Amino acid sequence: MRLLLIEDNARLGALVVDGLRQDGFVVDWCETLEDGLEARGLAAYDLILLDLGLPDGDGLDLVRRLRRNRDSVPILILTARGGLGERIAGLDVGADDYLVKPFDIAELAARCRALLRRPGACLGVVLQAGNVALDTTNRSLQVAGAPVAMPPRELALLEHLLRRAGQVVAKTLLEDQLYALDAEVSPNALEVAVSRLRKRLTAAKADLTLRTAHGVGYALMAGQASAGLP
Repeated sequence: MRLLLIEDNARLGALVVDGLRQDGFVVDWCETLEDGLEARGLAAYDLILLDLGLPDGDGLDLVRRLRRNRDSVPILILTARGGLGERIAGLDVGADDYLVKPFDIAELAARCRALLRRPGACLGVVLQAGNVALDTTNRSLQVAGAPVAMPPRELALLEHLLRRAGQVVAKTLLEDQLYALDAEVSPNALEVAVSRLRKRLTAAKADLTLRTAHGVGYALMAGQASAGLP
């Protein structure tokens, strides 16, 4: 899941980015409304985390603008404005949730997951194909009922492939979802992640096959079905 954080407090922003990345999220961070709008135009985000008191304006103006443009991306407001009237105002203009500072990163991560589980959002509770089951709430993976440990990057890759099991997922889409805008990514980073995931699935005796559509992307297939893929 890819999140956009718009927050001008450097210390808080760094804590949020580090905490959510450890929880398996890909996070891009901007410090102004203008940069946030530019980032929104460059990448597809599953959720926006938005401060209100920003150097170049009020975050609520961004909420209004996105909703006027029929942009339905979930928005979670992060702010020190904790009054009842202020919370109501934020929700009424189109925000989906409201978290008052200071907050615990664990609660923020839980609220993100809750928003992403809503109907039409990107986060299902359990994704399953063959004997592989991924609980997206607690980020736990089981193969044939046995728990399997997997690093966050490969787990995120597996999640995106499970959501489209049996279909070819474009390399560009996977790269967009796995790596933040500021990440230093080598040209073959995705290929390396795919190779590692393939080995881990084989070692765990998963009855899924990770196939390559050369020049296009990758597909997770049940059993040995290749659907024309190598």
